[in-house]
Amino acid sequence: MHSRTSSRRIGHLAGPMLGGMSQDVAGGRSVFTERAASIAKIERVPLREVWRHEAHNLTTWLEQNIDVLNEVLDLQLTNVEREHSTGSFSADLVAEDSSGGIVVIENQLERSDHDHLGKLITYVSFTDARAAIWIVAEPRPEHVRAVSWLNEGSSSDFYLLKIEGIRIAASPPAPLITLIVGPSAEGREVGEAKKDRAERYNARKRFWTQLLESAKTRTRLHASVSAGEYSWVGAGAGSRGLSFNYGVTQHGSSAELYIDRGRGSEAENEQIFEALFANKAAIEEAYGGELSWERLDGKRACRIAQRFDRGGYRDEGAWPDISDVTVDAMARLERAIRPFLNQLSV
Repeated sequence: MHSRTSSRRIGHLAGPMLGGMSQDVAGGRSVFTERAASIAKIERVPLREVWRHEAHNLTTWLEQNIDVLNEVLDLQLTNVEREHSTGSFSADLVAEDSSGGIVVIENQLERSDHDHLGKLITYVSFTDARAAIWIVAEPRPEHVRAVSWLNEGSSSDFYLLKIEGIRIAASPPAPLITLIVGPSAEGREVGEAKKDRAERYNARKRFWTQLLESAKTRTRLHASVSAGEYSWVGAGAGSRGLSFNYGVTQHGSSAELYIDRGRGSEAENEQIFEALFANKAAIEEAYGGELSWERLDGKRACRIAQRFDRGGYRDEGAWPDISDVTVDAMARLERAIRPFLNQLSV
């Protein structure tokens, strides 16, 4: 189901252009004279003067004139039922779309409020509605945002409409219905991105929880660190700006010494890195293998790391093995570097 932003708008109406042709006897030519066009203005009519009662008047009118919503929303609503039971509540209107999906409609002759929004969501959940339409006299910004949010993450489509009463000159009152917010491809993309981010954060937190528990059996370095949602967790190395960090990606992990003493510390960071790099052979011998020495030219920080490609937070079945090798690397890295950190004069 999709929607296009649209509205039934009635603008100024011009009457017929009245004019006539007359003969300029003296000049021997024909000229047109034209009377001014007749233009009427739209007048707003209080909604309570058009529909005195929300349920008895507006809902009944919509039941009999559902085509006005079809025009605004580019839908094909049929089989409209009034006061449809949804558990212990009753939806104002329930209709079917062109494919037989349920569409619930909630009317409100006042400013939008939490009560009606809550009812609408309840009706949708109870009926498994494919779409929900909320018609209000004045949409609050908070509810515009709430409906947009619902469209980002819900399997149902939500529409928020503004209804006004208008007349032209002495005509009977008529409805002016405007789509304020509805479902869109862009909103769905935003929703998918948010869902992916939430799943990513959740997976990383669960990954760190089990890794940190495993780490406690090998080293106390990260014993007081709590599992977070980001791509790394770290513990101070005993010198300002130096930390032993675990890192994780979708399909990789790492153990590293990260060197960053803050803004304007590029030269100091590099000095620490070079002091350790001067002992590269001794550190790698104590570690038991080669390390990645990353000066990170052009960036403020430096690092000394060991990376693994056995899996990451997307590979939950391999988490015990990933944690085992990464924690082991961290324990060996700290033992290998610690004597040289204690000798730093920076």
